[in-house]
This record gives sequence, structure tokens and C-alpha cells, in this order.
Amino acid sequence: MKNGMINVALIGHKFMGKAHSHAYRDVGMFFDLDAKPCMKVLCGVGDDLASTAEAYGWERSEPDWAKVVADPEVDLVDICTPDRQHREIALAAARNGKHVFCEKPLALDLAEAREMYQCAQANHVVHMVNFVYRGIPALQLARQLIDEGRIGRIYQFKGLYQQDFALSPDFPFVWRMDKAQAGFGILADKGSHVIDLARYLAGEITQVACATDIFIRSRPLPDGGGMREVSTADAAVFIATFAGGGLGVFELSNTCAGSKNALTLEISGSLGTIRFDLERLNELELYLAEDPEATRGFRKIMVTAPGHPFMGNWWPEGHVLGWEHGFIHQVREMLQAIAQGRPASPSFLDGMRCQAVVEALAAADRDRGWQSVGEAGPGFLD
Repeated sequence: MKNGMINVALIGHKFMGKAHSHAYRDVGMFFDLDAKPCMKVLCGVGDDLASTAEAYGWERSEPDWAKVVADPEVDLVDICTPDRQHREIALAAARNGKHVFCEKPLALDLAEAREMYQCAQANHVVHMVNFVYRGIPALQLARQLIDEGRIGRIYQFKGLYQQDFALSPDFPFVWRMDKAQAGFGILADKGSHVIDLARYLAGEITQVACATDIFIRSRPLPDGGGMREVSTADAAVFIATFAGGGLGVFELSNTCAGSKNALTLEISGSLGTIRFDLERLNELELYLAEDPEATRGFRKIMVTAPGHPFMGNWWPEGHVLGWEHGFIHQVREMLQAIAQGRPASPSFLDGMRCQAVVEALAAADRDRGWQSVGEAGPGFLD
């Protein structure tokens, strides 16, 4: 970092690359930063890399990620590649003294995640996993209400993350359907989001039981060259226990008709309940048992007031935010952590703990029985 600037290299320029690029471009417009990002280099594959770099606002493009992580001008490496590439890139970046911001899930398995965390720690670089939904103001408010004890001791956590993009058997094979590239599939993809939010809002998960299924066993290749066998699940259901004594119920699906990006949460405690729906992400529902009986019920809170998390930096009250703004809030956290010389949150440790739950789920699905999260990887909290 020089002259109050953090030189950023982004590896991956498709869907997530666009979301991250948007965040780096806009974060300094709405937040006062201790160091601003300089969008130095975009790395990716394909003939459109150079034109994409120009369109997104990057100074230059480079197809070789190994050159990017070794570039002395680069301070921060942002990884938006398929999951199987996270480990190799993150390790190389950390060993070259680069701070590392990585998309979720952190790795293909717990052993990789632990190695990435330990390497980042050993090289004294700031590290962060982009569990982007922590950056939604309504969920920040939910955490605040829980920390204040407004809903009391948490008894139950319900988390559903459902989409229907793969409902049709004609939907083509994509890399997320290949275990070699996507690890534990839906458990790591959608599961990592809802597991992280469970940890963030309800505490550590201790035991799980799980079942998954592949409903459509083979899919057409995108180029029309035949069919390919699917090796990751279309859906999963699991239950969990928490360290604080609560219970959890979870459901994940890529084939739930009518669900587009339906992440819904319900956290019930001894004094009340909180509900959240990602498709209505500016709203939070709150029920308090202490309210007068005649008016007791769920209240809808529009999380757009200046006093709500992040909202004092945005639009006048009532002017809603969108899905993309969570990325801006997460990029802000990473940049501020680097500038202030402090750890970022959620860190690679959070990514590793999430991966331990994913691994326990896979074992529980295989054995069709309860699985201790600690048994998924000895010393996973180290």
C-alpha cells in the first residue's frame, strides 16, 4: 500500500468478477476509506478478457494468474475463480506477501481450507472470505438485535436456500455439477452461505445429520456433444445442533420450482423471532413476546433508515438497496482491514470452520447418521 492506495488484482472476470469489479468502482463513492482501491489488473481466460477489463474499469489485463500474484505492484489478490483453483492461487498470493480476498466456499475440502488459513497467518497477510450476505444491512441488524438479547436465548434456526435454475432436464451441464471442480457441490455452494449465516447469527454448529439426492443423473453438454453424468447433488436437507443448545433445520435446492434466489432465515428465541427473505432483502421481520397481547405480531422493519447498518452512507430513507450492495460492504471491510492493519471478518478461519461443517454433512449423508463436526477434521478450530 502506497500513497493511500491499495493496488488490486482480480482473478476471474465472469459473474463474480463483475460483481467484485462493480464494488471496487463504487465503494469510494459512498464510504470514506483509509485507503482507496486502485483497480490494477484483471486476470482471466477467454478472448473477451481485454475488452472486459476496459469495460469494468481495470488498468490492464493478464491471462496468467501466476504473474499476477508475483507482481510487485499488487497489494491485494481477489479470487473469483471456480472452487478448485482457490487453494493454489491463495497460497501463492500469501507467500508473495499479498493480502487475499477469496470467494466462498474457501476450498474444496477442510484440509485445503486449513492449509490456506495457516499459510495466510504465517505470512502475516490480511485474509477474508466473501460470505457476501453478511454485508446485507438487514442481516447486520439481525445480528445486532441478537447480540442485544432482544430475542433471548436462541432455540431454533431455520435456513433455506433454494433456486430452480436446474429444474429442467434440458439445463446443460455446468462445472458446479462436477465433484472434481466443485467439491461437495450444493453443500459447499449454497450450503456455505446458509451455514455461515447460521454461525454468524446462532453460533457454532456441533452435530449434523444430512441427506442429499441427484434428481437428474445426466445432463446435456453445452456444446451439444452428448450427455455427461452429474456427480453433485441437486438438493440437500440437514438438521443440526448448536454449541449454545439450539436446533437447526436446513434445506438446499437447485430444483425447487418457483424459487429464484430464495434464501430465507428464521431465528427463534426465548423472547422472540427474527425472519429474513433475500428476495425482500431490505426488510426484516421481528416478533417480540413482550409486546402487548392486543398488538403482538410480526412487525416489518424497512432497513433503510440512516441509523441502520451502512445506510447512513446510502440514499434517503426508504430508498432501497440491491443484491450488489452487499459486495460493496464486504469490499469496504477488506480494504479497511488492510489500511488499519487489523484482521478482516469473515476471515479464512470462518471459511475453514464452515468447511468443517460441510465435510461433516458429507460424512453424515454417506453414513446416514449423526456426525460430529469435530470428527470431520481433528483440530479444526486450531
